[in-house]
Amino acid sequence: MSSAVNVLVAGVGPLRRRVRPGLAGIGPTPHIALTYDDGPDPVSTPAFLRLLDRTGQRATFFVLGEHAVRHPVLVREMAAAGHELAVHGWDHRCVLRERPDALREGVRRTAGILGDLIGAPVRWYRPPYGVLSPAALAAARDTGLRTVLWSAWGRDWERRATPSRIVTTVDRTLRPGGTLLLHDTDRTAAAGSWRRTLAASELLLTRWAATGADVGPLRAHGLRPERVPA
Repeated sequence: MSSAVNVLVAGVGPLRRRVRPGLAGIGPTPHIALTYDDGPDPVSTPAFLRLLDRTGQRATFFVLGEHAVRHPVLVREMAAAGHELAVHGWDHRCVLRERPDALREGVRRTAGILGDLIGAPVRWYRPPYGVLSPAALAAARDTGLRTVLWSAWGRDWERRATPSRIVTTVDRTLRPGGTLLLHDTDRTAAAGSWRRTLAASELLLTRWAATGADVGPLRAHGLRPERVPA
């Protein structure tokens, strides 16, 4: 399959789930991987950490390097609480708008900063907006990271999102073995959207606890993401 076709398949949710399940974060067991993007944010991320601690759950946070370097104490707190840190890129620019060398350096630098802060190598890469390109895939591969997107989201960045709407959107596509994308900040979303995501997260976590669902970070997902050719 050509690189152009690979990128097209990866970028379309239904196709990705069917043709590239590993890239979509679909694992071999009923475990649900809970992931949050765009942090760390000292305004909002601590509220998610408190909720997850209260419910006894852990998640994977895909963080931006430019914010990780500004808030190293928060990054360490996230790791110390048992959460998994992963690379979302240096900033939130679409990878199609970055030069390949700058993109590679941003991914490498972010992975290095996180590794230094938490004392362990990071494992995963998710590009901003879930947009893939041959250069983004190569940058992750060259840094020793596996690229993983998601199989379900809440569209929680939208201005019209409400906690119940987010949950309904999640329910449309989330299945056992899937990976859920949410956001722990409103930096790239409607102002205040993180509060609605927090409320939706509590609704989901409460339901999962009641049903005994297996929920946690990607490291517990049994996932072996596919290496998509660059």
